[in-house]
Amino acid sequence: MLSHIVVFWLKDDLSVAQRSAFREGLESLKAIESAHAVYIGAPAKTGDRPVIDQSYSLALTVLFDTIQDHDVYQVHPLHQAFLKNFGSFWSRVLIYDYE
Repeated sequence: MLSHIVVFWLKDDLSVAQRSAFREGLESLKAIESAHAVYIGAPAKTGDRPVIDQSYSLALTVLFDTIQDHDVYQVHPLHQAFLKNFGSFWSRVLIYDYE
């Protein structure tokens, strides 16, 4: 199992409609067949501790059965459309992949 975690910091000047469209764009990635599971969320209100980073806007977790499934996802038209349509919406993005 491969976990692909993407953490987004959206630009401060995005409108409510743009933020909503971005979330919908993330939701569209659930239709990519090679993804075993897709989870999307905002920082949880788990308290203020030094080890918790709540500075990000949204996070995406995609689980894949194999690295090959991940590679299929990366070039899938829905993923490519998401990058094209929303790549300008974030000021920072970090990706963590682990097996």
